[in-house]
Amino acid sequence: MNHPAQFDIVGIGNAIVDVLAHADEGFIEAHGMQKGSMTLVDERIAETLYREMGPAVEMSGGSCANTIAAAASLGIRVAFIGKVADDQLGRIFTHDLTSAGVHFDTPAAADGPSTARCLVFVTPDAQRTMATYLGASVELGPDDIDTDLVATAQYVYLEGYLWDPPEAKQALREAIAAAHQAGRKVAMTLSDPFCVARHRSEFLELVAGPIDVLFANQLEAESLVEVGDVWAAVEVLQGQAELVVITRGDQGSLVVTPEAVFEVPPVRVPEVVDSTGAGDLYAAGFLFGLTQGWDFVHCAQAGAAAAAEVISHFGARPERDLGELVRIAIREEV
Repeated sequence: MNHPAQFDIVGIGNAIVDVLAHADEGFIEAHGMQKGSMTLVDERIAETLYREMGPAVEMSGGSCANTIAAAASLGIRVAFIGKVADDQLGRIFTHDLTSAGVHFDTPAAADGPSTARCLVFVTPDAQRTMATYLGASVELGPDDIDTDLVATAQYVYLEGYLWDPPEAKQALREAIAAAHQAGRKVAMTLSDPFCVARHRSEFLELVAGPIDVLFANQLEAESLVEVGDVWAAVEVLQGQAELVVITRGDQGSLVVTPEAVFEVPPVRVPEVVDSTGAGDLYAAGFLFGLTQGWDFVHCAQAGAAAAAEVISHFGARPERDLGELVRIAIREEV
């Protein structure tokens, strides 16, 4: 018999400090970055870019952490597992996340690489180009997984990026086992098309096996099953997991169950200012709906509302009351 859940969602992901700044096309080109993509860099390059970038906003980040912080703002009980170093950025990450209402007590590393950071350059067309130094975040290992904590969550939410480091991969496998042993659900985001290409066979095994809810954008879904059309991807993925959720930008999202496919429109915004965090916030809204027992269409509408809020301003954290926006989106009384 399952015990009542202490937490609604426990997220496991890269603990990264996001450093966001505006930049022009020339800056992106001059530093050899591919516009609209994420490039992994070493600490020396990260420090050079940091010195040369314009005025910036620093906050706790990483895909999964963004999702968990947004879920906390919706008023549910959430926790995060991720690795920081015992340094200034590590303290920034910890303070920012806990002040958002997230339970976070993974021990900081006393030695080794410094805390991870993601330098996000937003061009005038709202595209984001990222240079990421993973640092201490990839030092996450099985010993950092609090299996008792995992077992108390309705949903455990995993970040696909953590499949790259072998120790972190093992940590995620242990979390999956602990969640299922306790009768909990496991959700996962594919994170990035290049991440999918690196781990396609293993990700396919996860989706057909222990993953209950899969989040992917259209490019990630197509990459996973090696097709060039989202509906072809749906045909292959349908029935592989209890739920497959595919976001499609301004075309909304698809919720794929073994029995049906639901096409849900986006929530329109007057202007897209910064696309950073759109998928992360969508996942937060969708998972929030699942923890409340909503039907899948309402969950997708909640996700769309959360994503619309975050793309309407600079940065990956909500500036308006997400709860109110979600209630409007699902046509409940505000």
